[in-house]
Amino acid sequence: MRIAVIAFDGITPFHLSVPSLVFGNIHGDVEKSVFDVFACSIDKGPIRTSAGFSIGIDADLAALKAADIVIMPSWHDDCRAAPPDLLDALRRAHKRGARMVGLCLGSFPLAEAGLLNGKAATTHWQAADTLAKRFPKVKVDRDVLYVAEEDVLTSAGVAAGLDCCLHLLRETCGAEVANRVARRLVIAPHRQGGQAQFIERPVPASRSDNRFSQVLEWVAEHLENEHSIDSLAERAAMSRRNFTRHFRQATGTSFKQWLLSQRLAHAQHMLESGEASIEVVAQKAGFGTALSMRQHFRSAFRTSPSAYRALFRESVAVKAG
Repeated sequence: MRIAVIAFDGITPFHLSVPSLVFGNIHGDVEKSVFDVFACSIDKGPIRTSAGFSIGIDADLAALKAADIVIMPSWHDDCRAAPPDLLDALRRAHKRGARMVGLCLGSFPLAEAGLLNGKAATTHWQAADTLAKRFPKVKVDRDVLYVAEEDVLTSAGVAAGLDCCLHLLRETCGAEVANRVARRLVIAPHRQGGQAQFIERPVPASRSDNRFSQVLEWVAEHLENEHSIDSLAERAAMSRRNFTRHFRQATGTSFKQWLLSQRLAHAQHMLESGEASIEVVAQKAGFGTALSMRQHFRSAFRTSPSAYRALFRESVAVKAG
């Protein structure tokens, strides 16, 4: 699968590197060759970056013809109008079926090309009002980390680009691969909430307290059980107050949010790797009922467990074919 990342003069190096960090770090059961990530430039010759150094990029916008996914990793801070050549290239890529992605301010060229008309989209919160005013046909969501439409994805600012790319990786290769890449990057496989949320980590950021780490590992292995802060504090030989403070410092989130993230990840893995019914998956993941899991699944992933399983198996079938 070929992923084209569009660069431009003045781009921030971090934005340009995000797709490579996510899709270029596939190891283990999935070979690196699953993705071919390459950059192409709007401007001729070496492009200058906001960091003060230049990058030489050989490919131009004609390279989009060979891309399955086209990523606009950002845009100019002044949200200026995009050049006609770029807009035409984006429209042609979308028309022939490429998946389009706008990270951070990268949603502006996609909107200007008309690819977001009638669709929900997001961008950096500081530019959300500008996007909504300039493109009234776009349904701007100011709070979410990313929005995944069928053919177009957009993300909020800076780090949310990683969230968006991990979502795309999860759709393509499954939750287990996405989680492995997230751990390598030391980021959360999935963050709950909007742009102002703390990062949620599936494991403690520090393992200096071995007993505390063992408690969290035990919870992750017994998700089907009921868990309370009091019972876990007792298991860790801590007071409730000390456990809560330690948990927040170690994970950057609350125990309730962390537990939900663990249960969602386990449900994803079961849906991908087995034939268990939705009811059994809900019980094993600790949701109790299929209705509860469906509600949490739709809130987190904007889809149902059944649709997720079908989508993953369709992706696997396409790769196998």
